[in-house]
Amino acid sequence: MLPRRIATLAALAGMFLAAPLAAQDFNRQPTFGTINLNTGFTPDPRFIDVTAGGGLNAERLGRGCTGSIANAPDVRVNFRAGSLPFYIFAQSRQDTTLVVNLPDGSWMCNDDFDGVNPGIVLNNPPSGQYDIWIGVFGGGSGIPARLGISEIPPRR
Repeated sequence: MLPRRIATLAALAGMFLAAPLAAQDFNRQPTFGTINLNTGFTPDPRFIDVTAGGGLNAERLGRGCTGSIANAPDVRVNFRAGSLPFYIFAQSRQDTTLVVNLPDGSWMCNDDFDGVNPGIVLNNPPSGQYDIWIGVFGGGSGIPARLGISEIPPRR
Protein backbone atom coordinates (compact mmCIF):
# COMPACT_ATOMS: atom_id res chain seq x y z
CA MET A 1 0.00 0.00 0.00
CA LEU A 2 2.76 2.46 0.90
CA PRO A 3 4.62 2.11 -2.43
CA ARG A 4 1.38 2.91 -4.33
CA ARG A 5 0.89 6.11 -2.27
CA ILE A 6 4.48 7.15 -2.85
CA ALA A 7 4.09 6.54 -6.58
CA THR A 8 0.86 8.57 -6.64
CA LEU A 9 2.45 11.44 -4.71
CA ALA A 10 5.48 11.36 -6.99
CA ALA A 11 3.24 11.50 -10.07
CA LEU A 12 1.29 14.46 -8.66
CA ALA A 13 4.50 16.30 -7.76
CA GLY A 14 5.81 15.70 -11.27
CA MET A 15 2.67 17.20 -12.77
CA PHE A 16 3.07 20.38 -10.72
CA LEU A 17 6.77 20.68 -11.46
CA ALA A 18 6.23 20.15 -15.18
CA ALA A 19 3.45 22.74 -15.43
CA PRO A 20 4.66 26.20 -16.48
CA LEU A 21 4.33 28.88 -13.85
CA ALA A 22 2.85 32.11 -15.13
CA ALA A 23 3.22 35.10 -12.88
CA GLN A 24 4.58 38.60 -12.99
CA ASP A 25 7.97 38.53 -11.35
CA PHE A 26 9.03 42.02 -10.32
CA ASN A 27 12.15 40.51 -8.77
CA ARG A 28 13.54 39.76 -12.24
CA GLN A 29 15.80 42.19 -14.01
CA PRO A 30 13.76 44.51 -16.25
CA THR A 31 14.17 43.75 -19.93
CA PHE A 32 14.78 47.35 -21.03
CA GLY A 33 16.59 48.68 -17.97
CA THR A 34 16.26 50.60 -14.73
CA ILE A 35 16.18 54.36 -14.41
CA ASN A 36 16.55 56.45 -11.26
CA LEU A 37 14.62 59.71 -11.16
CA ASN A 38 14.20 62.47 -8.59
CA THR A 39 11.33 64.93 -8.69
CA GLY A 40 12.09 67.77 -11.09
CA PHE A 41 14.00 65.48 -13.47
CA THR A 42 15.02 66.65 -16.93
CA PRO A 43 14.38 66.05 -19.69
CA ASP A 44 10.69 65.75 -18.97
CA PRO A 45 9.23 63.61 -20.41
CA ARG A 46 11.81 60.81 -20.30
CA PHE A 47 11.36 58.12 -22.98
CA ILE A 48 12.51 54.50 -23.20
CA ASP A 49 12.05 52.39 -26.33
CA VAL A 50 10.62 48.94 -25.54
CA THR A 51 9.03 45.96 -27.23
CA ALA A 52 5.52 45.47 -25.87
CA GLY A 53 3.69 42.26 -25.16
CA GLY A 54 4.38 38.75 -24.01
CA GLY A 55 2.80 35.42 -23.29
CA LEU A 56 0.95 36.20 -20.04
CA ASN A 57 -2.57 37.56 -19.68
CA ALA A 58 -2.66 40.67 -17.45
CA GLU A 59 -6.36 40.22 -16.57
CA ARG A 60 -5.51 38.05 -13.56
CA LEU A 61 -3.73 40.99 -11.89
CA GLY A 62 -6.91 42.90 -11.13
CA ARG A 63 -9.69 45.14 -12.34
CA GLY A 64 -8.84 47.09 -15.46
CA CYS A 65 -5.81 44.97 -16.33
CA THR A 66 -5.77 43.66 -19.87
CA GLY A 67 -3.42 42.68 -22.65
CA SER A 68 -0.57 40.23 -22.98
CA ILE A 69 2.57 41.04 -21.01
CA ALA A 70 5.97 39.51 -20.31
CA ASN A 71 7.01 37.86 -17.08
CA ALA A 72 9.84 40.26 -16.22
CA PRO A 73 9.12 44.00 -16.04
CA ASP A 74 9.87 45.99 -19.17
CA VAL A 75 11.27 48.92 -17.18
CA ARG A 76 11.93 49.65 -13.51
CA VAL A 77 11.78 53.25 -12.28
CA ASN A 78 13.20 54.14 -8.88
CA PHE A 79 11.52 57.44 -8.15
CA ARG A 80 12.03 59.96 -5.35
CA ALA A 81 8.76 61.86 -5.32
CA GLY A 82 8.09 65.49 -4.51
CA SER A 83 4.90 67.50 -4.76
CA LEU A 84 4.38 66.98 -8.51
CA PRO A 85 2.21 64.30 -10.15
CA PHE A 86 3.81 61.24 -11.74
CA TYR A 87 2.58 60.34 -15.23
CA ILE A 88 3.43 56.98 -16.81
CA PHE A 89 2.32 56.38 -20.38
CA ALA A 90 3.03 54.38 -23.52
CA GLN A 91 2.92 55.23 -27.20
CA SER A 92 2.66 52.78 -30.08
CA ARG A 93 1.08 52.38 -33.50
CA GLN A 94 -0.77 49.38 -32.06
CA ASP A 95 -3.25 49.10 -29.19
CA THR A 96 -1.13 48.77 -26.05
CA THR A 97 -1.89 48.49 -22.34
CA LEU A 98 -0.05 49.48 -19.19
CA VAL A 99 0.55 47.45 -16.01
CA VAL A 100 2.38 49.04 -13.07
CA ASN A 101 3.39 47.48 -9.77
CA LEU A 102 3.51 50.40 -7.32
CA PRO A 103 5.98 50.80 -4.43
CA ASP A 104 3.36 49.48 -1.96
CA GLY A 105 2.95 46.26 -3.99
CA SER A 106 -0.45 47.14 -5.45
CA TRP A 107 -1.21 47.03 -9.17
CA MET A 108 -2.53 49.77 -11.46
CA CYS A 109 -3.51 49.14 -15.04
CA ASN A 110 -4.82 51.16 -17.94
CA ASP A 111 -5.93 50.81 -21.53
CA ASP A 112 -6.93 53.64 -23.88
CA PHE A 113 -6.03 56.72 -21.81
CA ASP A 114 -5.23 58.74 -24.96
CA GLY A 115 -6.77 57.03 -27.99
CA VAL A 116 -5.40 53.48 -27.90
CA ASN A 117 -2.38 54.58 -25.84
CA PRO A 118 -2.43 53.79 -22.10
CA GLY A 119 -1.52 56.15 -19.27
CA ILE A 120 -1.64 56.43 -15.49
CA VAL A 121 -1.50 59.67 -13.48
CA LEU A 122 -0.59 59.53 -9.79
CA ASN A 123 -1.40 62.91 -8.25
CA ASN A 124 0.39 62.13 -4.97
CA PRO A 125 2.96 59.53 -5.97
CA PRO A 126 4.88 57.64 -3.32
CA SER A 127 8.65 57.37 -3.57
CA GLY A 128 9.97 53.93 -4.41
CA GLN A 129 10.22 51.25 -7.05
CA TYR A 130 7.78 51.19 -9.97
CA ASP A 131 7.86 48.07 -12.14
CA ILE A 132 6.25 48.67 -15.52
CA TRP A 133 4.95 46.34 -18.21
CA ILE A 134 3.60 47.44 -21.59
CA GLY A 135 1.11 44.92 -22.92
CA VAL A 136 -0.58 44.31 -26.23
CA PHE A 137 -4.36 44.48 -26.26
CA GLY A 138 -5.85 41.29 -27.66
CA GLY A 139 -2.59 39.36 -27.30
CA GLY A 140 0.76 39.24 -28.97
CA SER A 141 4.32 40.34 -28.51
CA GLY A 142 7.16 42.06 -30.31
CA ILE A 143 5.29 45.35 -30.80
CA PRO A 144 7.50 48.46 -30.92
CA ALA A 145 6.46 50.95 -28.24
CA ARG A 146 7.80 53.85 -26.24
CA LEU A 147 7.40 54.26 -22.49
CA GLY A 148 7.11 57.82 -21.24
CA ILE A 149 7.66 59.14 -17.73
CA SER A 150 6.67 62.70 -16.85
CA GLU A 151 5.66 65.01 -14.02
CA ILE A 152 3.44 66.99 -16.39
CA PRO A 153 0.22 65.03 -17.03
CA PRO A 154 -1.97 65.98 -19.98
CA ARG A 155 -4.98 68.20 -19.41
CA ARG A 156 -8.15 66.20 -19.64
